[in-house]
Order: sequence, then structure tokens, then C-alpha cells
Amino acid sequence: MGARKNHQPRRGSLAYSPRGRAKSMEARIRAWPKINSEEPKILAHCGFKAGCVQIVTIDDRDKTPNAGKQLVSLGTVLVTPPVLILGIRGYSKDHDGMHAEFDVYAEDIPKFIAKEITLKNKEGALEIAEKRLGKIKEIFAIVAVSPSAAGLEQKKPYIFEASVSGGDIQKQFTHVKELLGKEIKIDQIFETGATVDVAAITKGKGWQGVIQRWGVKKKQHKSRKTVREVGSLGPISPQSIMYTVPRAGQTGFHQRVEYDKRIMIMGNTESDEIKINPDGGYKHFGLVKGDFIILKGSVPGTYKRLIKLRSQIRNAPTKITKPNILEVVV
Repeated sequence: MGARKNHQPRRGSLAYSPRGRAKSMEARIRAWPKINSEEPKILAHCGFKAGCVQIVTIDDRDKTPNAGKQLVSLGTVLVTPPVLILGIRGYSKDHDGMHAEFDVYAEDIPKFIAKEITLKNKEGALEIAEKRLGKIKEIFAIVAVSPSAAGLEQKKPYIFEASVSGGDIQKQFTHVKELLGKEIKIDQIFETGATVDVAAITKGKGWQGVIQRWGVKKKQHKSRKTVREVGSLGPISPQSIMYTVPRAGQTGFHQRVEYDKRIMIMGNTESDEIKINPDGGYKHFGLVKGDFIILKGSVPGTYKRLIKLRSQIRNAPTKITKPNILEVVV
């Protein structure tokens, strides 16, 4: 029974189970923060992963040994084309959960987007929606982004919901109604120095064994038939294997949400303030064109993959400070 300790994963390896493949290339956001503000605001945007850079900054974190000193950190470049506000969706709530009460779409929707959705617009849809606002608990904006706007070859757009928070339901509905059919840029939702959560699908690695998948310790040389297997699957009785025992299986291509990613730089390639493109462009992506942001740290997923950005849901600071950027090494 002493070999059972071999199946204990390393610290930090146990986080998510089961580790199955994601159902879609597009990550889902299931929880949204509530903003204490009288002005309504859309809480999400998105981008496409382009590559990584090094950021040289002055560390502005208080009560740290490196405070006030030069700090070199990893940065991830995301191309953030404008998103189109397609429609408004209102949800009511009862003991069975959330129920969509109405969908109101913009009048002039591009054909390549309109063919991806079932338009339910009727005459007087706005008036009908306004009459039902009394039973609505949450308002969402239906947004669409085209990968081709980021310089990618994919033609099919991504369409998803973005929560609206701040003020009452009437103000939220009016805010999204004014934006129907318009494009909104990343700087209309977030600002430099703000912290966001990122949702994405991780890199797929296929079928992997327990060493790679769970971080199980290798067995001693010649102690068993194999070295890269679990030391014990459990006791003889009861004759079953617990779900907690690490097993081989699918690794990667999982949906993950990473919290508290700070926006270090927000800019546009048409301005010459920051040289963001390396010579020849980023490997596996190419040249970044248009709006972009640089997030501190890494981001899940491979290059060209959709990354959803959500307003910070944990540990939201009361004040946003802009980082002191000294240099960006591409």
C-alpha cells in the first residue's frame, strides 16, 4: 500500500476534473460581475491571440520588495477589432432559472452575420420588449465579431452575449438600444490599467498519460513493469477505482477562465507611439493591424484563437492606475 502515494499529483495540478474536450472553439462565460454605478455598461469584449512580447515597466505594486524598481514581465498581444451590437436579449428569472423573454435585433445587419442567426424581428418588437421590462431581471447585448477584421482567413463570425450592468433595467435597455447596429471599440469598454478576466480554449495535446496529464511522480527504475504509470489504482476491496485516481486521457482543448489580467497597453497600429509588430510579423499570426491590447502574463489558447474579455469579477480595485511603461521588446 505504500506505493499509493505515487498517484498523488503535484501541488497545483489537481485543479480541474474531468478533463474532457471543449464542445466548441468559443469559450462560454457563465458568471458576470455587478457594477455599482448609475451608468450602464457592457461588460465584455473579445480579441484574437497574436503573440508575446516583453514589457519593461516600473513596478507600481505597493508593499512588494520590487516596488518602484524596474520590472520585466511577459505580455500577450491581442488583436481587438470592433464588435457589432446585433441585438438585445432580456431574461426573466424564476425557480427554474433564467428564461429569454425577448430578442430585439438591429435593422441593418450584414448578410454574412444575418445568415448565422435566426432573425425573429417583427413589427413593433421594441415596443413589445419595453412592455415586458417589468419582469426582466437581466439585460444582455448580442454582439458579433468577424475574424477577418483581425486579418484572419476565417469568414464565419463569432456571436455571443455580453452582460450589461449598472443602473436599472430601463437604463440598461435604453443604453443597448442606442448602440443597436453600431460598432464599439475596446477603449469604449475597458481602459489602460484595468484588470480583466480572460476565457478561452486551451491548446489541444491529444491523449496523454498520467505523468503529463496529472503530474504523477515516476516510479523507481525497474520497480514495476513500467515507470510512467500510476503506482496503485486503489485497494483490492472494494473492487472499484475512485474517480480521484489519475488516469490517462484527453489533455488540452479545455475551456478555462483566468482571472485578473492587467491591460498594460491599449493602442492602434496606425499611430506610431509603440512599435508592436516584429520584422515579418508574429510567427503563426502575421502582422497586427488596427486596435490591439497587451495583457500582462500569459493567456490560454494558441495563436489566432478567440479570447473573450470580461470585467473583473474578483478583487476589483477601487481605483485604476495606468502602468508606467518604459519599453516594449517585440
